[in-house]
Amino acid sequence: INKWIKLPSTDKSKIRLVNTTEIIKNNLSKLYPGVKILDIMPFRITRNADWEHDDEDTEDLLELIEESIHFRRLQEPIRVECLSEHNEEMLTYLMKELGLNVYDLYLYDTTFDYASLHSIADLDIPHLKHKDWRPVTYPWFNRENLFEGLRNRDYFVHHPYENFKTSVEKFIKMASIDPQVMSIKMTLYRTGDNSKFIDALIAAAENGIQVVCLIELKARFDEKRNISGAKRLEEAGVHVVYGVVGLKTHSKIAMVVRRESNGELLRYCHIATGNYNAKTSKLYTDMGLFTTNEELTSEVNEIFNYLTGFSLKIDYSHLLVAPINAKSNFIGLINNQIKRAKSGKRAYIFAKMNSLEDPVLIENLYKASQANVKITLIIRGFCCLIPGQKGLSENINVISIIGRFLEHSRIFYFQQGEEDWNGQYFIGSADWMHRNMHSRVEVITPLYSEVIQSQLSEFFNIMLNDQRSAWDLKSNGTYIQRKGAIDSGTHDAMMKLTNEKIKKLEFN
Repeated sequence: INKWIKLPSTDKSKIRLVNTTEIIKNNLSKLYPGVKILDIMPFRITRNADWEHDDEDTEDLLELIEESIHFRRLQEPIRVECLSEHNEEMLTYLMKELGLNVYDLYLYDTTFDYASLHSIADLDIPHLKHKDWRPVTYPWFNRENLFEGLRNRDYFVHHPYENFKTSVEKFIKMASIDPQVMSIKMTLYRTGDNSKFIDALIAAAENGIQVVCLIELKARFDEKRNISGAKRLEEAGVHVVYGVVGLKTHSKIAMVVRRESNGELLRYCHIATGNYNAKTSKLYTDMGLFTTNEELTSEVNEIFNYLTGFSLKIDYSHLLVAPINAKSNFIGLINNQIKRAKSGKRAYIFAKMNSLEDPVLIENLYKASQANVKITLIIRGFCCLIPGQKGLSENINVISIIGRFLEHSRIFYFQQGEEDWNGQYFIGSADWMHRNMHSRVEVITPLYSEVIQSQLSEFFNIMLNDQRSAWDLKSNGTYIQRKGAIDSGTHDAMMKLTNEKIKKLEFN
């Protein structure tokens, strides 16, 4: 039942809606005839989504995860939500029976069902909506044979400004029907319904291509979808693996091995910040690198060997891989900036992620700030670092960018020269959180192409100059929004820039 019911209106310019909660509250006497209703209190209970189990003692992980989905509805309550105006006696009774305390209670002034507001946001009121955005496709992805272009240089994609379907999806789809392709390997964390990637992998297996797919069954709330995909792939003869015991596989990587016309075997890799999911690619900002660089592709190959149990490699020279060398490398990169600052050189760290929580990395950022390293952090979600504290973090600025797209890309930059944006660039799947550094398989790749580095620095400047969708985190934990022109935010600027670039290419 829709949570918001449309009511008749004599004024056609106005839309009248009523929430189903209000309908129920005002008609309970019809459900309970003869009963005197003293008070009514809407509330919502959240149960624990985690189910503790030992992967090592499990013969069939897929069977275990299927069982855990059914068990989830019986898990212990961990939170109760209700309105600020509530019946105290009823709430006290509820909390006692559920075994919850005051720290598990969340109060809301108007509604706690924000998800229901989609039906209001979807109303056909054009002047209250964003203008339509059509992701662009650059000429190099329009080639009849995509691999001819990809083997010559690295390519960078930035979604949803660039079309996911005509780049990433096309890459796997073309590989699945190319007679020169020997094998396809990829990781799937959140695939989405009716995934074209699963269809392509099945087609590849039917075409005699060796296909290996790692599916993360423990991707929270996507377990059913991933189990269904895993079964389809297995039935088609795809080699399906479920990752390393005790770790979630959160990396976003794909590798195609192709025999070229000269007989050479060449690896084509895609390393990304976001999931192989066409639906979220329209809503989330994510980035990806297409490369045939042997230094990177050979290490991606080793990661797939690690995930399938055939490699214990721990000496990656280029890729940052969690839980192997990512955290130690990040600490080393931060410490290099401290050394630069102490020697009088320009020192700057720019990092963008979803959340910042790892205490060791935070401690090192504090040390860098105390050494006079300038640090900018773009963090959309929660941040456990306190910026602007004298003697601790006065050289750290934290910005959250909230707009029509969900900022999901993870980018890291560390100064090397004295000029603006002359440094080391990385993109990948990991936030600076303890779980990403220690409990998940993550892949972060360096970006060696100066063309791609220039594209990223352009994006950095747009975010830093955002005067609308940027919120500055203050040392007291509050966020202050920059309130410039309504169309001056990061997403509007990136859409405009992308359109200008594609028009320039078409004109030339």
